[in-house]
Order: sequence, then C-alpha cells, then structure tokens
Amino acid sequence: MGYPMAGHLVAAGHDVTVWNRSAAKAKGWAEEYNGEAADTIALTVDNADFVFVCVGDDPDVYDVVRPAIAALAEGAIIIDHTTASATCARALFAEAKAKEIGFIDAPISGGEAGAVNGQLTVMCGGDRAVFDLAKPVIDAYAKAVKLMGPSGAGQLTKMVNQICIAGILQGLAEGINFAQKSGLDVDNVVGAIGKGAAQSWQMDNRASTMGRGEYEFGFALDWMRKDLRIALETAEEIGADLTLARQVDGYYAQLQNMGGGRWDTSALLARLQND
Repeated sequence: MGYPMAGHLVAAGHDVTVWNRSAAKAKGWAEEYNGEAADTIALTVDNADFVFVCVGDDPDVYDVVRPAIAALAEGAIIIDHTTASATCARALFAEAKAKEIGFIDAPISGGEAGAVNGQLTVMCGGDRAVFDLAKPVIDAYAKAVKLMGPSGAGQLTKMVNQICIAGILQGLAEGINFAQKSGLDVDNVVGAIGKGAAQSWQMDNRASTMGRGEYEFGFALDWMRKDLRIALETAEEIGADLTLARQVDGYYAQLQNMGGGRWDTSALLARLQND
C-alpha cells in the first residue's frame, strides 16, 4: 500500500525519502519514482515536515514510530496509515505531543487498487490544527479524508468499516451460494438486484469473481483477521456486541485452515462450497 502512495507524493511535487524493513523494496521504489531511499529511520526523517507510516500491526507501529519521534524536530507531523488499535494511536499521540510533534492516526480503506489509483478513503484521529496541515498532503493519494475526532477516532472508525465489510461479505456469499444451488446465473442475478436495496460496493466489485471462484486478489483475509481481532478486543473493552463479526472471524479461520490465508476477503463463499 505504501509503495504507490509514496509515488503519488512524488507526483504531487514533494521531495520523498523512503525506508523499508526490506531494503531492496526501498531501493526499488527510489529507482522507479526517482526518489530517495535511506538506510535508517533517523536518516529517513531527517529534516522531514511529514512522516508517513504504513506497516502491519501495533508492534510494528511502535517499532517504527518511536525512533521517528526521537529523531524528528519540533513541528513535524507523523501520519500513521496502519490499521492498528486505538490504544496504540493514543499512546504514540501522547509521546509525540510531549516533543511537540503532531501525530494523526489515519487508517485507510480502498485496498491496493485504491492506493495505486490515488482513490483511498482516510479516517483520521487527532488534533484539528495538525489535521488541517496534513490533509492537503494526504490528498495526493486520497479521494476522501475526514477527521473523525480526537486521537484514536480514526482507528475506531476503521474498525466500524471492517465490521460492516465482514457482515456484507457473509451475506453476499450466502446469497451467491443460494443462487448457484438454485440453478441461477450469478451475473444475471446481480444484474437484477444490483440496482436495488441489496446493492453494495462488494456486490459491484466482487460478486462476479466470487461466482467464478476467483480469490487471488484484493485484501488478504489474513489481514482481515488481524483487523477483526482488534475490533473484537475493543468491543470487549467498550461493551459492544459483535456477534456477527465474531462469527465471520471464525469462518475466516476455517478458510485459513483450508490454505486460503492469502485469498481475498470475498473467499467466504469458498467455505460454503466446501461444506
């Protein structure tokens, strides 16, 4: 995700230096986009006005952001695009603020295609003044950027996003499975119902591929399980009922056991066809 996003920053006229835990990726990006690659986090953020982070989970965020905070000058802004916990966001917000550095938790939605096409949706948490400075830069790769509230609010909003996607995909998988077992043509069915109340982004973009059993693209269900774990843990803390999300998470675990950890999240249909 970060690879094409950084490319959009170059296209927008920014001077960009990248660092990656796999040095070859950083070097490859620098060659492709005529940017710079650095060997350490400290060298990467030297004299930076904005620092963008896009890694995997809470431990990765801490490992990358804390050295950046230590190396940055006052007034710099860190924008974390990782889908992580609100607890992580709030902790790093406080650590950054103590050094007069801005921190925005800014998880993204739109998948790899959204990153490549510069059409991501970005949900932000943090101080309004810091967000107002960061938004024009984020606009280089986003179609929608919104401040959702104080630190952690961006991550909480992303949890809502993933909870809704899980339920929509399970419903779509059951509907397609029903259509197939009824002898209906999936594309014809989607053509009929896709302009009515059942319509969704998932139906528009995944129903046909699901019907053909194609799952080798999009957002891997291994990552979706990570996101749902964070949402489920948060639900326990705040007393929210995530019965359906918990059930779908269990279905994704079954798909992992089937060897489908890298399949797209729409692979929920494969579990039904495997029964």
